Amino acid sequence: CLAYCRFSMENLEWVSKVRVNTQAVLKRAQQIQGRKVAKKQWQAAWLLKAVTCIDLTTLAGDDTPSNVHRLCMKATQPIRHDLLKSMDMHDKGITTAAVCVYPSRVADAVKSLKAANSCLPVASVATGFPAGQTPLKTRLAEVQMAVEDGATEIDIVINRTLALTGQWAGLYDEIRQFREACADAHMKTILAVGELGTFTNVYKASLVSMMAGSDFIKTSTGKETVNATYPVAIVMVRAIRDYFLRTGYKVGFKPAGGIRTAQESVVWLTLMKEELGDEWLNPHLFRLGASSLLADIERQIYHYVTGRYPAYHELPMA
Repeated sequence: CLAYCRFSMENLEWVSKVRVNTQAVLKRAQQIQGRKVAKKQWQAAWLLKAVTCIDLTTLAGDDTPSNVHRLCMKATQPIRHDLLKSMDMHDKGITTAAVCVYPSRVADAVKSLKAANSCLPVASVATGFPAGQTPLKTRLAEVQMAVEDGATEIDIVINRTLALTGQWAGLYDEIRQFREACADAHMKTILAVGELGTFTNVYKASLVSMMAGSDFIKTSTGKETVNATYPVAIVMVRAIRDYFLRTGYKVGFKPAGGIRTAQESVVWLTLMKEELGDEWLNPHLFRLGASSLLADIERQIYHYVTGRYPAYHELPMA
């Protein structure tokens, strides 16, 4: 199975030889950010595509069953029905890709979506999110609890200490155990790039995470000082491309943290199209981790349909 590679001497050598050209990465990031954004109906089409790739997220200390329920309802009807109807998109089944909550709120999300007759996936952060510093036994138990409560996607977070000290075999072993604890659930591995120090560490952590069986690699928890940036994304998607060329296995990518505007979502889609191709422009291989992004996308869709921006009360709460 190509889902993950045994961490052999050959793979360890692959990781150890990695070097990233920082200046080339920064130059490429500038090119991506400098692209002209599509306008009018083409922009609207890109924005609806972005909606279908969002993991609509709430990770707050004051999360309750009621605000998780509201999140789930928004995920099932992310854009106002009359706006979609004006675009002849009301019958295309547009939803977000998933909802993402803490493990203790998974059962609430599953219950809300079931009541709404929705098969939308529930994702849960786990493994001592966001720091990843709790004992391994506790982190594994958290994954198992989330899966038992109905999560079909698990966003794990790596132990940054192992990456920063170059313990790549140890990191591989931990992630492999998380992979087994996830069972049939998809596993997204959060690298917390803002705490890895260098682009080379980011690339190495990306490779090890994929070798250990990750279905996605994800930039950030959203709790670090630095989250999803275009330079670090280029490093990660090129690791994905190299891994695909060597193994034939496609791994998804999820930027998360600080993505708030509709225009940013189009830039992220452009980056994926140019670096990995059209196959990655779907929720099976690309996700946007966001809590406030959807509100701005709906605002821009409203402007496209009506020619004006909405008052605060004219759009449902995101």
